[in-house]
Amino acid sequence: MPGPPLLEVRGLRVTAGGGEAVRGVDLTVRPGEILGLVGESGSGKTLTALAVNRMLPPGCRTTGGTVRFDGTDLLALPEPAVRAVRGRRIGMVFQDPLAHLNPRMPVGRQLAEAALVHGASRREARARALELLDLVGIAEPARRYRDRPHEFSGGMRQRVLIAMAMANRPELLIADEPTTALDPSTRVEILDLLVRLRDETGTAVLLITHDLGVVARSCDTVQVMYAGRIVERASTAGLLAAPRHRYTAGLLAGVPRLDGPPGAPLTVIGGRPPAAGEAPAGCAFAPRCAAAADRCTTSAPGWTDTGDSGFACHLPVAQAVVTERQIIEARRAERAAGPVLVAEGLTVRYGRRRPPALDGVSLSAAPGRAVGVIGESGSGKSTLARALLGLVRPQAGTVRVDGRSWAGADRAEERELRRRVQLVFQDPYASLSPRMTVREALAEPLTTHGLRDRDPRGLCELVGLPEAVLDARPHRLSGGQRQRVAIARALAVGPQVLVADEPTSALDVSVQAQILNLFADLREQHGVGLVFISHDLALVRHLCDEVLVLRHGRVVERAPAAELFAAPAHPYTRELLAAAGAPEPPRP
Repeated sequence: MPGPPLLEVRGLRVTAGGGEAVRGVDLTVRPGEILGLVGESGSGKTLTALAVNRMLPPGCRTTGGTVRFDGTDLLALPEPAVRAVRGRRIGMVFQDPLAHLNPRMPVGRQLAEAALVHGASRREARARALELLDLVGIAEPARRYRDRPHEFSGGMRQRVLIAMAMANRPELLIADEPTTALDPSTRVEILDLLVRLRDETGTAVLLITHDLGVVARSCDTVQVMYAGRIVERASTAGLLAAPRHRYTAGLLAGVPRLDGPPGAPLTVIGGRPPAAGEAPAGCAFAPRCAAAADRCTTSAPGWTDTGDSGFACHLPVAQAVVTERQIIEARRAERAAGPVLVAEGLTVRYGRRRPPALDGVSLSAAPGRAVGVIGESGSGKSTLARALLGLVRPQAGTVRVDGRSWAGADRAEERELRRRVQLVFQDPYASLSPRMTVREALAEPLTTHGLRDRDPRGLCELVGLPEAVLDARPHRLSGGQRQRVAIARALAVGPQVLVADEPTSALDVSVQAQILNLFADLREQHGVGLVFISHDLALVRHLCDEVLVLRHGRVVERAPAAELFAAPAHPYTRELLAAAGAPEPPRP
């Protein structure tokens, strides 16, 4: 875009835990531009954003480079001067809402506080907070103003964080995974909100994401990051149509699509990204690249500039090469065994004055079968997951595991039932103890169920984690790595039924493909029943045999997956499909 850059980063270097995690990153954001920064978990995206805003966590520090905002190097300013910029001129949307919202303070007061800190009166701050709640799609803002974060769904908490970042109408918004855990229609609303904010106020956006659909819908330009470096830069349309770096092409090939063959194995980038401090002699992607040659392992590729775009690859793809997924010849015949998990007429209320979170919901999961549950944030999906695990007791209805009800089980029976049915929580921050190492977190369910002979290293390998993370605590891991630890915990005891509540919402594309293929293998090879709760309709279509559509706690449509996606009967289902189709990356 014309004009001088608003944000100009040159040669940025950041160390984390003794190793270099960001290695000479360059990026430019101009007024009114939305720049997408894409890469797998651990690639250095979030550390880059935190370094720009002078908010690096303990153990991390900037060792080189410049960060010029409106011509001023933020890295050279004293902390009081940086605080005058941070929050007022640069807004930040963090990845995890639970870690950045005060659980004891009403949400409205937290929004008002963001305006108060920068000089607004109390009256102005309250009015601004109500305006922001309405802007980001929180219904009845005056009533929800006094609610606390735990009374909001995961998607609603994320919207509150976005509202907080927008409180002072910043010139630059740094959004770190702003649509993580949001359902399709809400995701579209948030992305459209960012675009409208840019159009109306000229606010620039640095959008950090692992979701190429988010990039396709909202970004003007894209930079792909791998192992702490930028490996490709291009316009959004150019990159999605014709990626040049082999890593970018691999990311595109691993995206599940609503128009792809259901059930076919997803393309997976083998191996794992190098950890901070692991600096191979050649191209960092060479160990995972099927096209790597000898020079790829001995010398780092230089940057090839092609005008408005560029890449760093010895063997770039000459044209768009996105591997077509193998089409499955036929699905296995339905198993003769009856369902393992059965829920009938579940009704759950949180308070007498509120409408029910679940209202007469029924569901069954049989061996080797996958049931998908879709709906917007606040539709009751997470409440259903907890009710299926006996973590929430319904006011009406029953949940039975192998014919035994949670309601009538004693402590010994509950322990046995919990081994048969395991839950992957939506938020890894809330489900992992910050005081436990990964090794201790994985050993805990094994010890509880008398399975001490099982090796946590095998669980790490199963979910694509390096063995080195076993001695790390959750705060040292990326969001995607924390989610994989949570999945490994659920798989540790060999459950018959896995209830997965948004299990891939925080994962990048390549790891998401690994996890989906893992779920498919568990179904096909081990007969594990699956209840797959997600806002991503492409994932549900890819993986599930049957789909339930929830709205305001009720099932509005239930049908085989192929039938529902081909001809949805309910208007609400059609709305969800229309919203989900928009962010799909175009097929080259």
